[in-house]
Amino acid sequence: MRAEAMDEAETTLGRFADLARRHSSIEPELVIREGSRAEQIMALIEADEDIAILVLAAGTDKEGPGPLVSSIAGKLSATFPVPITIVPGTLSDDDIAAIA
Repeated sequence: MRAEAMDEAETTLGRFADLARRHSSIEPELVIREGSRAEQIMALIEADEDIAILVLAAGTDKEGPGPLVSSIAGKLSATFPVPITIVPGTLSDDDIAAIA
């Protein structure tokens, strides 16, 4: 089960890395960790001094923005080591480009 989960994570991460490569000239660093999402992101940020901001995409489901946005933006935001930007899931690519 663990190997299957790792394969699935690598496949999903690879798809998003390809998307990032198509839209920028930056090669993404791919990191897969096990454990609580919020805790692992916090540990990665603390270990990597090159990370200066965390950008999260909010989901558009009725259940809320998503588990990562909910956990980080809620409980941990006051103690987070870098600024957090939450991009609303309803923004178009043109809206995001206008903001950036």
